[in-house]
Amino acid sequence: MELIDDGYCFVCGTENPAGLKLKFIFDGRTIRTEFVPKKEHQGYYNIVHGGIISTLLDEAMVKLAIESGMPAVTAQMDVRLKKALNIGEKITVQAEIVRDTKRLLTAYAKAVTIDGVVVADATGKLMKV
Repeated sequence: MELIDDGYCFVCGTENPAGLKLKFIFDGRTIRTEFVPKKEHQGYYNIVHGGIISTLLDEAMVKLAIESGMPAVTAQMDVRLKKALNIGEKITVQAEIVRDTKRLLTAYAKAVTIDGVVVADATGKLMKV
C-alpha cells in the first residue's frame, strides 16, 4: 500500500475547501498543532463535537509516524474525552510514539487548553505500511 497525499486530507490538506488546513510542527520526536474550533465544529450548543476532537488526535498520531519516516495507518484507537471543549477555545494537540515494533507503532496524543487542561487523549496502534 502506498500512502499518497493529494492535498485533500480533512485535517491538514491545503486543497480541501471543507478541511481544517492545520499545520503541524515536528521537532524530531513529537508533533503538535493548534486548533480553534468554530461553530461548524459544534455538536451540542457551543460544545465541540467529540468526533472532531477524536479526528485531531488520530491525525496527530499518524502524521507523527509519517514525519518520523514510518508511514502508518490507524489500526485501533482508544479515545478518552475528559472535558467539554467550547467553541472558540484554543487547544494544542500533540503526539508522541511510545512503542515501536516491527509491524506496529503505539502512539499517544492529547488535546490541551491554553490553561493546561487535558480535554481529551488517545492511545493508538498504528500499522506500518
